[in-house]
Amino acid sequence: MKKIVINGKEEKFNIGKIVCVGRNYAKHAHELGNDVPKEPMLFLKTSSCVINSGEQVEHPSYSENLHYEVELVLLIGSTLKDANDKQARNAVTAYGVGLDMTLRDLQNELKTKGSPWTTAKVFDTSAVLGDFVSGDNYELKGNERIWLSVNGEMKQNSFLNNMIFNIPTLIKYISSRMTLEPGDLIFTGTPEGVGRVISGDKLEGGIQGIGKVTTTIK
Repeated sequence: MKKIVINGKEEKFNIGKIVCVGRNYAKHAHELGNDVPKEPMLFLKTSSCVINSGEQVEHPSYSENLHYEVELVLLIGSTLKDANDKQARNAVTAYGVGLDMTLRDLQNELKTKGSPWTTAKVFDTSAVLGDFVSGDNYELKGNERIWLSVNGEMKQNSFLNNMIFNIPTLIKYISSRMTLEPGDLIFTGTPEGVGRVISGDKLEGGIQGIGKVTTTIK
């Protein structure tokens, strides 16, 4: 079981699948030279990728371009298949802040070959979970600030309402393609400003009203 810190208290969850949304901020899609998607673009991580805030991200030896991506993370609390609007709105047990670490050089190589991104996204320590706040204790407004700094320098600075697809839309879409179950996580995408980090770099990110996430690169 993995730890998730909700309302400042550690709780243990059997994390199921981790569904990640790519290119959900238009400026991020543009900064990497990609088209803005017309429907949510999905990929998966495994629960073995997860570490908690304060633990170190291990830089894989087979990559020379490790990138950070700060994201709003949703903890799903009910089983959903083909969710309607009401079910989608009520499905989130907690809102969190996380980091989706990405091997950008490997991802670009795989994209060029037309191959899946899996090995660029799925590696030990590639999903960092920070603070979560219970949906019973916090009503997400949708305009919260999301940010990340590296060694004290601001790199990502945006607002959740810049997401192309909002939370109910994402949950409805994902549940139309696969069953969502309690303990599943949804990484909702990252804003512009992603970049390379190297050994020794210190990362701190946060979302207004939810909390923070921190890590260092090993």
